[in-house]
Amino acid sequence: MRSELIFQTPYWFILFCLIAGVAYAYLLYQPSASWGKKVNYLLAAFRGVAVSLICFLLLSPLVKKTETSVDKAKIVLAIDNSESVKPYAQALIRQIREASASLAAEGFEVSVQTLDKNRTAADVDSIRFNENKTDLNGLLQTVKGNFEGRNLTDVVLVSDGIVNQGISPTYNQFPFRISTLAVGDTVPDLDIRIKDVVTNRIAYLGNEFPIRAEIVANGLAGKSTSITLKQNGRVISTQNLNINSPAYFNAVNFKASSSQKGVQHFTIELGNVSGETSVGNNKKDVYIDIIDGRQKILLLALAPHPDIKSIRSLVEANDNYELDVNILSISNTPPAAKPYDLVILHQVPNVLGLGNALVRKYIDEKTPLFFVLGNQSAVPLANSLNRSLTINTSSNQTDKVTARYNTSFQQLNFDPENLKLLERLPPLSVPFGEYNVSSGSETVLFQKIGTLNTSKPLLVLNTNGEQKTAVLAGEGIWQWRQEEFAQTGSQEVVDNFFQKIIQVLSVREDKRKFRVYPVSNEFDAGEQVIFQTEIYNDIYEPVFGQEVKLDIRDEKGRNRQFAYTHTKENPRFNVSGLSDGVYQYAASATVLGKQERVTGQFVVRNADLEMNNTTADFGMLRELAKRSGGEFLTAASLSTFLQKLRENRPADRLDSMEDMVELIFMKWLFFVLILLLGVEWGLRKYHGGY
Repeated sequence: MRSELIFQTPYWFILFCLIAGVAYAYLLYQPSASWGKKVNYLLAAFRGVAVSLICFLLLSPLVKKTETSVDKAKIVLAIDNSESVKPYAQALIRQIREASASLAAEGFEVSVQTLDKNRTAADVDSIRFNENKTDLNGLLQTVKGNFEGRNLTDVVLVSDGIVNQGISPTYNQFPFRISTLAVGDTVPDLDIRIKDVVTNRIAYLGNEFPIRAEIVANGLAGKSTSITLKQNGRVISTQNLNINSPAYFNAVNFKASSSQKGVQHFTIELGNVSGETSVGNNKKDVYIDIIDGRQKILLLALAPHPDIKSIRSLVEANDNYELDVNILSISNTPPAAKPYDLVILHQVPNVLGLGNALVRKYIDEKTPLFFVLGNQSAVPLANSLNRSLTINTSSNQTDKVTARYNTSFQQLNFDPENLKLLERLPPLSVPFGEYNVSSGSETVLFQKIGTLNTSKPLLVLNTNGEQKTAVLAGEGIWQWRQEEFAQTGSQEVVDNFFQKIIQVLSVREDKRKFRVYPVSNEFDAGEQVIFQTEIYNDIYEPVFGQEVKLDIRDEKGRNRQFAYTHTKENPRFNVSGLSDGVYQYAASATVLGKQERVTGQFVVRNADLEMNNTTADFGMLRELAKRSGGEFLTAASLSTFLQKLRENRPADRLDSMEDMVELIFMKWLFFVLILLLGVEWGLRKYHGGY
């Protein structure tokens, strides 16, 4: 360490400090004292030095400390400890141990990193080749992060080049040389396997859905087998396969359905073929969530109208909606008495009185309502029934207006450029009068009369409070869809616009005060299943301290029970040791004196990706080494590479760290001043001074 004194004032200011000290000592010790001259001079010296030092400190001089350290050249042995490398583990461990010892003897700082991000300085002998997925880019990114700003010059990646998670490391750049030590066999095994299964993760109850299995085989030409689709162990369908080429590929399509709600377990299984090296990849598990979650929408209309067909088309375009249509003037039965997520009212309430009582019923039930006004609408009654828009009209006059999008409306993600099309569409027929938007409502569309932009609302939306409402003040949606198709060849803009309005009105809001749910619907076998807990009071403020009981049941009906306390510091609970399968859970707690209970399900998948492909990819390793300036190595060339590293050893790096501090903050100066003044005071007292 080296220290240097730096002045913030001119050097000659030190002269003033010395003058101040001499003058103070002279004035204090000039009169003759009872002690001798030598003692007087000594006391004056102590006082003069102390005063000069204090004045010098008031100049705020700085001390710059420079500390230099040596950062040795570092080498990281990045080990792919996945299951596909396991057959070569014994020889690898020996090579890694010898290489590490040889490099350390030459002054290198050697570290070992595996696919496990938490293992940064592993004991080589403790490495277990049991990782069921390989992310080589993630491995190298971990090395990069751990050695950021340090003298890391080389990384030796020991791998078979198989990547089954993340992106290939050849797509990234790294600030160090990567030499790749290739292990494994590049000759494909005689094998047939299920490469992938393609299906929807969600299907609807009772609907048929496709499951496609992609089959690949190598070197088994002329042989045959079968592929079977099962649900919970029950065979649904079987197809025969004839392997007609050495490099065989086939996509097999199944059709399945389920009459049970919840996550259903399907299995696709290949029959064994004589001569194949592995049967562990002949089976795939598929988990599909069967839901009966379609949102129920009622279209209640006064009379037949072209708008009804248009609304029906854009609603039924979304499989998540189940639409009922009831036309009051021709229907002999009232709408079904079921809980609707949204009711679209076309010219209801109306002057004929049809359906007006139903509107009050839906208002009492807090059902979201979408009013579409028309020539037969009872506008004064509609004013009293909706809480979004009031139209004061004294006659039955109407206006013809086009639509202009309100660019200030931010609740939904609309593209203002696309919605400029609305200004070129045919006008709607709206009531003539004074329009007032209720508090809490937002204007989505303004009325445009000819070329005149007005501030009158055409469509308003209110999603605040317990009941959502929207009001479209005119009829003629069918003309918009027809004209858009004539201009653009599609009805995308109009349909997308109304679909989003319907979606925000019909979406269900979670008002539960007790919620326990897994942070993901799917987990990999071996990882912890994490449950999030949320508990609220009557005004939906989070509360803590409740004891929560959690029961988890697997597909075989076996239960595991847990109990934990919900705290602010840790609102999550982790469960370990769950094997693959579908699990049901139930959580309960006492909230505000009332017993609350929630249920749900999650899936633990067997993520053994290593069995999907066991053929080494040396091409990727060569490309990675070439891009980073490293070398492609085999077991035979490793010793030569190490010798080359020793002969051309990268230089150690000198790192300097500077620190600036004011001299007045150095503690030892305080004690020097105390010593000077204390000795002076003691001598004066000893010789009888005051």
